[in-house]
Amino acid sequence: MQNQTSPLVLTFGVSDPVGALGIQADLAAFAALGCHGLSVATGLLIADTARVEDALELDPDWVVDQARVVLEDMTVAAFKVGALVSIEQASAIAEIVSDYPDVPLILDPFLSSLPDSGLADDDMLMAIRQILVPQATVLLLSQVELARMAETWREGGGDDMLGADVAELTDMGCGFVLVTGTGTSGSGAGATISNTLFDENGVVGTFSWQHLPGPFIGAGSTMSAALAALMARRGDTVEAVQAAQEYTAGALAHAQRFGMGKLVPNKFFRFAPQPVA
Repeated sequence: MQNQTSPLVLTFGVSDPVGALGIQADLAAFAALGCHGLSVATGLLIADTARVEDALELDPDWVVDQARVVLEDMTVAAFKVGALVSIEQASAIAEIVSDYPDVPLILDPFLSSLPDSGLADDDMLMAIRQILVPQATVLLLSQVELARMAETWREGGGDDMLGADVAELTDMGCGFVLVTGTGTSGSGAGATISNTLFDENGVVGTFSWQHLPGPFIGAGSTMSAALAALMARRGDTVEAVQAAQEYTAGALAHAQRFGMGKLVPNKFFRFAPQPVA
């Protein structure tokens, strides 16, 4: 019998029957990057490759019990917190991860596939900002999501508030903020899109990749899951962000069409299985 050697990563998120996003997608990315995934469901989706039709919230006590039982039995190397369904869930998860301050926490709380993207409720946004963001090693969000969250602490603002909005989050204790879609250049097949990483001192680096037409479902979830796995392997944060982006670009470039909707990132593209005859 061999003792466990693969890093363990615990993810909190919704259960997606397609496996394109949420905890099923996270587990696939963890496995592809040499980690074993543990999962805590926060909700159940009714979804296909085109859309999410509905979501069922799981009781916060169930969320807590799922996590506590696992954590009492095993030692995890990283946490990922994905889409949450209620403030009570956010509070419960924040309390759980606070018991493990030395374990990297990747926070990716907004899911564009949800009907409201998780951005409609001001109280939920404030809860995430106040109790989860300060514990995050890396927070991932788009410019739109950042601007929407910023509405909970400021009124109005100029045309270029990106740096100031990020500073608000890093001043609260968040280690790094990765803002996606911060720039595009070129057009057509040669177009690139950029993501920018910030820490408390400002811009750490800007990472560009080829823009792919898609449309995709689960691209952001793929990146945050990859980052959690790479952080679990005790990599440098900046290097892990760059590697996670490269992995995501490969997963999107090899995306598969399972149904009549959007393309699903191929988490196992590096293994290139032979087509079924």
